[in-house]
Amino acid sequence: MVPRKVLVTGGTSGLGLAMATALAAAGATVALTGRSGQRASSVAAHLPGAVGIELDVREESSVAGAVDQAWSRLGGVDMLVNNAGIGMRTVNPRFMTHPQGFWEVPVAGFRAVVDTNLTGYFLVAREITPRMLAAGGGRIVNIAVNESTMRRAGFVPYGPSRAGSEALSRIMAADLRDTGVTVNLLLPGGATATGMLPPDAGPGDRRYLDPAVMGPPIVWLASADAAGVHDECIVAVDFERWLRDRNAAR
Repeated sequence: MVPRKVLVTGGTSGLGLAMATALAAAGATVALTGRSGQRASSVAAHLPGAVGIELDVREESSVAGAVDQAWSRLGGVDMLVNNAGIGMRTVNPRFMTHPQGFWEVPVAGFRAVVDTNLTGYFLVAREITPRMLAAGGGRIVNIAVNESTMRRAGFVPYGPSRAGSEALSRIMAADLRDTGVTVNLLLPGGATATGMLPPDAGPGDRRYLDPAVMGPPIVWLASADAAGVHDECIVAVDFERWLRDRNAAR
């Protein structure tokens, strides 16, 4: 791959850590973020050349400071991976077995999920895009979820927040077409063994994907082969087939 400077939000665990690990192993210089700067630095210390940065994606000042720090410490940012998010556990720890109606969701919990999963994507992309445009280009990858999550009973506010982030990504792609900054969506392709699962869902449960499934597609999206790829929705579990079909059509 072409060595790239990548900012991964929410990179201290789950999908973010899996992507940061794969990118670092492939030769990218990675800045990973978390709400705890100490934890972010601790996690980054285990990845070659990585740095950890404190970031609360809900706060404009935190976003501005973190992007500025990442740009300075990496010497620019070639790719943003918008990944930071929180799940249904924050409003209903038993959401898989005891779903609750939308009218039962605490207003504060609703706002916290939307502020993180949707507004957070907007704030980070809004802060970094002008820098990428001034630098002549860049890549933005927004992490998404299965469409079924967006209409499943008991999934307010997580489903609406992710539906919004997908729509945001599509509009970002339309706004940035032919500018040199590309925007794509990447999703696992199924429920993944991360901290968003209920407490009784073990990491070895075969019903859930390994977060490492995100590694190959995110590394490819950082590569020279992905130059010009724009407004695509890539499903990690189907990535190899998607790539074969793409190459065959060229």
